[in-house]
Amino acid sequence: MAQSDPEDREFKFSSNLSLEEIRSDQHNFCKERNWAQFHPPRNVLLALVGEVGELSELFQWRGEVTRGLPDFSAHEKTRVGEELSDILIYLVDLAEQCEIDLPRAVKEKMVKNAEKYPVERVIGRSDKYNDYPEYLLQEAPAGEEPQPEREEGDGSE
Repeated sequence: MAQSDPEDREFKFSSNLSLEEIRSDQHNFCKERNWAQFHPPRNVLLALVGEVGELSELFQWRGEVTRGLPDFSAHEKTRVGEELSDILIYLVDLAEQCEIDLPRAVKEKMVKNAEKYPVERVIGRSDKYNDYPEYLLQEAPAGEEPQPEREEGDGSE
């Protein structure tokens, strides 16, 4: 019997914890400590970036890292989980501070990405959407050069 490719295995979380529960818990955590004064959007964003840096340090100098982190010790995997948790908490807090309905924004963004990256055009390819020949052949309004829509964070950078 052939072994399945680890890339084909779907990982699932053990909990149905919602982003709203995370938002509410973090909101209450800060409120109880009178920390809302320290959580304007800019400060939360900078804290988020700092946490991404801490996560990056755990991967630094390791070369390619395999799915599931088999070369990480139990302690290192725990640290990765802690840093990912900090990142998620700050991300949800930032969405609250900016009054962005993050679940709705994520769903809308996923629809946009599916439109920009239709399966039949991109399967097995990692190019940015505006690098595909079909995109380059789209006509621009008379007298204008085609201007690709530039969106950061669509998973293609």
